Amino acid sequence: MKFGTSGLRGLVSDMTDEVCARYVAAFVEHLRAAGQAPEAVLIGRDLRPSSPRIAKACAAAVAARGVAAIDCGALPTPALALASAGRGLPAIMVTGSHIPFDRNGLKFYRADGEITKADEEGMIARLDTGSPAATPGEITSDDGAAERLYLRRGIGFFPAGTLAGKRIGVYQHSAVGRDIVLESLRALGADVIPLGRTETFVPIDTEAVRPEDEAAARDWCAEHGLDAVVSTDGDGDRPLIGDETGAFLRGDVVGVLAARYLGADAVATPVSSNSVLERSGWFPRIRRTRIGSPYVIEAMQALAEEGADLVAGYEANGGFLLGGAVTGATGATLAPLVTRDAMLPILAILAMAADLGRPLSALAADLPPRFTASDRLTEFAPERSQALLAALCADDAARAGLLSVLGASVTGIDLTDGPRMSLEGDEIAHLRASGNAPELRCYAEAATPERARAMVAALLARAAEMAPAA
Repeated sequence: MKFGTSGLRGLVSDMTDEVCARYVAAFVEHLRAAGQAPEAVLIGRDLRPSSPRIAKACAAAVAARGVAAIDCGALPTPALALASAGRGLPAIMVTGSHIPFDRNGLKFYRADGEITKADEEGMIARLDTGSPAATPGEITSDDGAAERLYLRRGIGFFPAGTLAGKRIGVYQHSAVGRDIVLESLRALGADVIPLGRTETFVPIDTEAVRPEDEAAARDWCAEHGLDAVVSTDGDGDRPLIGDETGAFLRGDVVGVLAARYLGADAVATPVSSNSVLERSGWFPRIRRTRIGSPYVIEAMQALAEEGADLVAGYEANGGFLLGGAVTGATGATLAPLVTRDAMLPILAILAMAADLGRPLSALAADLPPRFTASDRLTEFAPERSQALLAALCADDAARAGLLSVLGASVTGIDLTDGPRMSLEGDEIAHLRASGNAPELRCYAEAATPERARAMVAALLARAAEMAPAA
């Protein structure tokens, strides 16, 4: 078990009830040490096969500390986070997000938002400290209240009939928020077609969409005459939005458009996101960060302290964070939610296209012609990634060897989070190790989507050759 870019992750076989109890106890004791002793802790989960058992273990561990545990059942991570903020209670979400089903994880929320890297260190320091309470806390159910709050937040902001006349497919697969997506779109007037629902867990990664999902989206759009096809990852904090042809918009493009639609004047995003953000000229204040929501949140807070009116954050995976309240055309207020969310960017992009009377494909076409692609090498031992990345960061010869497959040379390098290399011809190549799984990730930016995809494929193949064997 280890903390990654967002939360604690590990193999299901390692996430025994005893191991989960240790981390949950450390979380409760850390809150107490910080003067935030909880009266209750909210517990949620995704639809992975292992999640019900782990959620039950977490609830029992909370109760053993003399704190009430409130079982929120299966719901999206942002829904649990919204309930946590609204009730002033900490929360624990059982989810592995997009990683394979043989793995899982825990995401921790204080009453005021996601835990920070400092909180992670505090929890680790308190593992195996303290004793169970003499009087256990009770375990109760919230009976769907958290889900209903999240649903109202999304649809309450947009005018009734915003999506009237639109035919939208929802790729449901095993996403925990699949029914909320359907209900939200229908509430705004769309003709909604449910697609691809399954009870078998599907690890949808919005930064590395599977070829079979891309093909399915194209087929669904042609078969049903769709204006869009939308989906989320397993725990509902990363959106997947396809245009009328079934072509998926990159998450960093979704982030730029959603921030523009909501009127943000400042944006925080990791270095892996498309440079169309700066090239658009829409945002007076921009802050680039390491990859991971804790870093984006830290940068959002800094931008707010500098005087920004409305700060938004997003990641290359499309997860969107809203740092302040927004008042809509009807006078309705959209509450802030400073954690990754999939529902808001889905609704914002669809509403933007509807308001402008244009297809989704035209929204992306209006942006500066910069295209990103990403993919990863799976089951790639961390030791191999670390050795390769260390060489690429420090050694001109190693970088030249990697880039030989592109026939390019480096004009600049950013080491914020792995080597992000600016290349001749206004292109970018970026490699980093995943913080959540044994994977080596590659991002590329170029003037055409075809070139960006070709760069990623070539770079990953060359990286696999260069990395020392485990």
